[in-house]
Amino acid sequence: MIELLLPADVSSAATRAETVPDGTLFPEEEALIAKSVAKRRNDFATARACARRAMAGLGLPPVAVLHGHRGRPLWPEGIVGTLTHCAGYRAAALARAKDVLSLGIDAEPHAPLPTGVRELVTLPAERERIGPPAPEGTGEIHWDRILFSAKESVFKTWYPVTGVELDFTEAELTFHRTDAPGSGGGAEGSAAAEGTFTARLLLTDPALPTTLHGRWRVEDEIVATAVLVRPDWQEREGS
Repeated sequence: MIELLLPADVSSAATRAETVPDGTLFPEEEALIAKSVAKRRNDFATARACARRAMAGLGLPPVAVLHGHRGRPLWPEGIVGTLTHCAGYRAAALARAKDVLSLGIDAEPHAPLPTGVRELVTLPAERERIGPPAPEGTGEIHWDRILFSAKESVFKTWYPVTGVELDFTEAELTFHRTDAPGSGGGAEGSAAAEGTFTARLLLTDPALPTTLHGRWRVEDEIVATAVLVRPDWQEREGS
């Protein structure tokens, strides 16, 4: 699913499996999760298996993917990338730095946010635009979960470039739906709903545009979002 949100020069790979045959870790990766519980180990291993498949898509040999501050994945020189994992979905996306300045992806279960989280991660204007939470099991889109995922993708795009924390309330998001509601696109089963979003950054940095653009998709009970910034974004904004 994540590949549908990314351009052709981004190599991505995903799995819905809890474990995968090619999930063997490098020794230095094993050291990072030596004391982790089984779920954490599975998430870590499957995400890195996806990363190595994405590396192959760029013609790169498989290498260990370690992490830095805030769990930021550390990629080979000249490569930018991002990982995500949630129950039922793990994915990686990589690109060459000459083509992509930064990118972020996120996946979440398509369900309402837990009680109290909605208010913590949204701005009043966003809550007004997305409306009240949709009841679970009705087939309606859970816009609060899409918003949460999109802000995660925004953070993953922002942080590697700036090295600065970005709070959930420091980006204001607006969503657009590009499929036709009521014509087969939906939240349940194999039908899909999709669209775009913009993120107006309330905390700015000269290394990135003040507005980021992304895409979202809901399919098979999973929400996926993606944000991408090109190295020549200043020229594009000036044109």
